[in-house]
Amino acid sequence: MGFVALLLLAAAAFAAMAFWLRVDRLLWSMLGAALCLGGVGYAWQGRPMLGAAAPQRTTTTPPIDVEETQLRDSMFGRFSGDTAYLVAADAMTRSGNDNAAARVVLGGLSKLPQSFILWTWAGVTLAAEAGHRVSPPALLAFQQAARLAPEHPAPPYYLGFAYLEAGDVAKTRTLWARAVQLSPDGTPYRTEIARRLALLDRLIAAGAAR
Repeated sequence: MGFVALLLLAAAAFAAMAFWLRVDRLLWSMLGAALCLGGVGYAWQGRPMLGAAAPQRTTTTPPIDVEETQLRDSMFGRFSGDTAYLVAADAMTRSGNDNAAARVVLGGLSKLPQSFILWTWAGVTLAAEAGHRVSPPALLAFQQAARLAPEHPAPPYYLGFAYLEAGDVAKTRTLWARAVQLSPDGTPYRTEIARRLALLDRLIAAGAAR
């Protein structure tokens, strides 16, 4: 529930600050982007279920959001040569080493250069390595994934997620709508992407409300 709860919390926080604390409307767009970016960063790398522990004693690494992993497995499957590299990259991400995660995926591409799955995840990891920005290498990777699988929802969905982390909600909305269109009816991932899009729309509407 982490991803969904965070979007709902962000919408509630925005409404409280905009209407109860009466933040100037000129600052609303900046406030909305900041809440969105902070929430996504926490959803992607945070530890919402981890109990408190003394910093000097903890050895637990930050888990990747369970809902996002389930969505990825639904779109990509779990037991294939290319998804094995994603699992290895996850381990690097958990350790806080975004550079190593990107290198793992790029190493997979040297063996499976036609894998749209690896090109998509190269975009994800390269964006993370660039400080959660859609850098030119990350964008190139997403574009190659889309060329290899133009009818698959994963490239636009994850490019949209990268833009969300970068604070560009408008691009995220466009790309997630495209991902829903590309998802076959009745698939679990269509339902999940549509739910994320609906929650994003609620957040956008909260920012546009008077």
